[in-house]
Parts: sequence; structure tokens; C-alpha cells
Amino acid sequence: MNHVHAMPFGATLLDAGVRFSYWAPDASQIALELGGQPPLPLQRADDGWHRLEVAEARAGDRYRFCLPDGSCVPDPASRRNPDDVHGASEVIDPRAYEWHDDEWRGRPWTEAVIYELHIGTFTPEGTFAAARKRLIDLAALGISVVEVMPVADFPGKQGWGYDGVLLFAPDASYGTPDDLKAFVNAAHDLGLMVLLDVVYNHFGPEGNYLHSGSPFFFNAAHQTPWGSAINYDGEQARTVRDFFVHNALFWIEEYRFDGLRMDAIHAIRDDSRPDIVEEICTALREGPGRDRHIHIVLENDANGARYLERDAKGQPRIATAQWNDDLHHAAHVLVTGDTDGYYADYADDPMGHFGRALAEGFVFQGQPSAFRKGEARGEPSAHLPSSAFVSFVQTHDQVGNRAFGDRIEGLADPALLRAAYACLLLSPHVPMLFMGEEYAAATPFLYFCDFGHELAAAVSAGRRAEFGQFAAFADEAARARIPDPNAASTFEASKLNWQERLHGPHRDFLAFISELLAIRRRFVVPHLANQRGGGQHWREGDVLRVDWSLGSARLRQLINFGKKPLTGIQPILGQPIYTNGLAMAGHNETLRLAPGAVCVTLQENNHG
Repeated sequence: MNHVHAMPFGATLLDAGVRFSYWAPDASQIALELGGQPPLPLQRADDGWHRLEVAEARAGDRYRFCLPDGSCVPDPASRRNPDDVHGASEVIDPRAYEWHDDEWRGRPWTEAVIYELHIGTFTPEGTFAAARKRLIDLAALGISVVEVMPVADFPGKQGWGYDGVLLFAPDASYGTPDDLKAFVNAAHDLGLMVLLDVVYNHFGPEGNYLHSGSPFFFNAAHQTPWGSAINYDGEQARTVRDFFVHNALFWIEEYRFDGLRMDAIHAIRDDSRPDIVEEICTALREGPGRDRHIHIVLENDANGARYLERDAKGQPRIATAQWNDDLHHAAHVLVTGDTDGYYADYADDPMGHFGRALAEGFVFQGQPSAFRKGEARGEPSAHLPSSAFVSFVQTHDQVGNRAFGDRIEGLADPALLRAAYACLLLSPHVPMLFMGEEYAAATPFLYFCDFGHELAAAVSAGRRAEFGQFAAFADEAARARIPDPNAASTFEASKLNWQERLHGPHRDFLAFISELLAIRRRFVVPHLANQRGGGQHWREGDVLRVDWSLGSARLRQLINFGKKPLTGIQPILGQPIYTNGLAMAGHNETLRLAPGAVCVTLQENNHG
């Protein structure tokens, strides 16, 4: 079977030839350069569209659009740019790939265990094809969702992907469009859903020609860290909004992704109602979501619970879930003692904050943030089910934003870290692991990019200056040791070493994570569809207790997050499904808890 998303943008194959479309309302003339031939003028319509049908054009042809200033640029809706973001676009036939997952309808969100990966560093080869061969390892681990960091074409041969400029074109350094489709198809064959990370808050700083070709794509009335905001609510905004709605539908319909992770929606400037996030979610749910499970995960530093509301049947009204940075930050402070930067907001009571995050989702639900100089942050979230939160101990951000890309295993108390993993993976939250985390990878994940010379120098200097505010990097010589993001060695150092998982402590940690995921799958997942609200938590000295109602069952956790053994601790009710580091203490049947001890129980049918 073939899958094609029809849209007004870009190059569209016809029964005979190709229709080329470019939107530039303020341009009197746009021309088409096809295969290096002299430019052909496009026909301008009153609505700002410039179009031309070329009967002899075929899939595989290279083309560019020529602007009134004489420059020729790639198609903003290019489906492929083989020679990177400054080169010509290629006409692609979406019907060329034959899908063999016709029966695939996705999976319920309650079954989600997410694995975030970066295509370029997930394997030594750094390609879609190489990543496809590793999917079987993720399925065997107990992963059910693969979340792919952005693949939209970005400048250069290495990058995290958040500086993409051609949002419909998979980056050519990873492979062809058909290679990406084969990756998604193989995941479905293994029962894995695939989410794609997309960036709708800005375009990257290099290779974005929309400023000169279609300046109405931006609205100077809203300013962002990247300059004028994308125009979601100003003059001519309807076509701009359509561009992004089509992009979301394109990845779901033409590439068969099972959902999207929308990057940093707090950085989107849009005063419309419904805003662009709501419009995209509605388009996905009322479109492909009618026939299969489609999930939308948000990153939103503002902790906007309104995007996560459920209907009377417990189904999401807008987004499915949000990345829960609060839980990560509290856990990080709890197991490492680190209180620099935004971690300072969690330093006063890291255990209490971690407990609140487990029970209620957000820690900040409207109270002031000291890190943000007293600004109120967040909305109430205790009424939401835990599945509205994607929670984690590590992500690409929290590893890669450290100067040396340090993973948490080298920073944390080992016993407390294992306790945090048990709490996360055996909670009703949707857990997420960052690639290599399952075996405590020793390889770092550094910040890397591949910009042009002047921008590259500015990024390298800026990154080192950014760390100058930390005591450890106050000295210029210390800052000079921070890896250069543009160096090939920085990228290479970030690639996973898959052999690690076969040996020593890495193998042991992999077995630990595998055990937790197996317990989750057997005991926790069957009850998650019945949860309608959050849980409760109590702190008793160094002991944390958390309790969730899952319909006819209750899930409970008891953890010693202290550095010393504790005795005389009252046990929790229910059948133990996981215990570590605890023993009965005396005739009164109280517990002795070692540092990092965990007990998780499940009590069914509400007995007791």
C-alpha cells in the first residue's frame, strides 16, 4: 500500500508532470529553476500563490525557486534536499515506497514506554537503515514507543535537529525518505509505535530562506530568542498555520508516524484561539486519529495543564501528555545533590518535590519560581491521570546541556539512583529512557552542530561563555576544555558503544531495567486505563510514600531516600510486586530499610 499526504505546498506529482507551488504574497514574480535550465516564471494568483505545472518534470528532478532579488533557493516544503539546506530540492514520489503494515493501528497510550534516540549517534553508522537493525533490541527490552529526535533537514552533517529549516525533508545525512519509511515500517512490524520530535517554535539560523522569499512567515510583533516569531496570528497567518498543520499531518499520513513530540511550545507566540497547538492536535485527532492511535506529546516549560485535560471517558481533549521536567529536576537534586541553575527551585525539599511530581504530575502548579525571579509558574495538575505525564531521569537536554555531556550514573548516589528508577518505571507515569540509559552507557551525549564558519565560531564562543557563570568554569582554561560543538570529534564521541551492554556493570544495569519493565508490563499496565486522577504522597523523615488509585486497584510505593538504614517503618498494604533493600524488623512486623530501599505493592479490588 502507498501513503501520500496531499498539500498545497511544494512539488506535487500529477498523472503527467509536476505542479510546483510557492507562497509569496508580496512578490510580483517567482520563477522555477528545473534541472539547471533557464528559470520558468510561475503564474501568480491573487491569494499570493505562485504555481506552474511542468508536464516533462519527473520524480528525481532537482529544482529551486528564484526570487525577485535574483537568488535561487530550495523549496520550503521540499520532501528531500540531497545536497543539504543550501542545495536544490528533489522531486519525490511518495507512492514509490510500498508499505506492508496495513493492519497497524498503533497502541493505547497506557502501554507506552518511550525510548528517545538521536539517529546520528544511536549507531556507529548514524543512519535510518542502521537504526532499523537495532529496533529488535528495544522491543526485547520492553520498549513500546520510539521517540526520534528531529530529522527535518538541518545545516551540515551533524546536529541535534532543533535547528531544522526544511521541515518536510528528512536530513540527507541519515538516508533517503524511503529509508525513514522503512525504519517506521520495521518498528510497526515489531509492535513499536514511533513518535517524531518536531519544532514549530522557530526555524534554524542557517538555511532559512523564508525571510527573503516569504517574509509573511514571521511576525515582528512577537519577538523570541530567535528573532521575529513565526506568524501564527498576524496578517496572512492562515497560510502559515496551514503550513504547520500540513507538516504535522504529513509525518503522520505519509510516513506513518504514530504521533509527534512538539518541542518547546512555551516559545510559540500565538494569541489566537484556538492556538496553533490546539489546531494541530485537533487536525491529527479528527484526521488520522479516527482510524488509529495518534499521540501528541508536548514540551511546555510553562506547565500548561489546560492542554492535558481529559473528557468524560478519560480521553485527551487536546494533547496526550507532556514531558515532565519537574519530576526530572526533583529526582536529579535528590540523587546527585546538584543545585545549580534551575535545580535551585527544588533544593529546599527534593524528596517532597519528587513525591509531589510522582503523585500530581507538576511540582510547580502556580507558585512562584525563585529561579525565574518570583514569576508564577504552572497550573493545577493533581486532577489529571499520571499518563498525562512523560517522566524521566535523563533526556537529550539534561545530558547534552552539561558541559561534558555527563550521564547521571557518574553523578549520583548509586543506591538512590536505582530507587529513583524503580519509582519511575513502576509508577503510572509514562516512563521514558534516553538512548543508552538502559545499560548506563559510559559514552557522553554532547552538544554538537555543523554551522557555517562565522556562525560556528559564534556558537562555540557562546557555549563556553554560557558556562562561565558556573564556579567550575570561572577560569578561562577550564572553559577552553569544553568540547567544540562544531568539531567532528564531539559528534563521534557522542555515539553509543553497543558493546558496553554485554559486559560488567552495564550488563547488570540492563538486567535491572529489564526486570522493572517486565514487572510494569505484568502488574501496572493492566490497571492504567482506569486511573482518572492523580495520587497522594507523604514524607516521613527520609521515607517517601506514594499512593495511586487505579480504579479497582491501588498502587503504592515506599522508599528510603536517606543515607542511613531506618528501622520501625510501617509497611504498606498490598501484594509486593517489587522489593529491594528491606527486611522485617522484630516481632512487631515493622520494616528495616537500607538506604535506597524500595517496596512497591499492588492491592486489587480495594480490599483493605
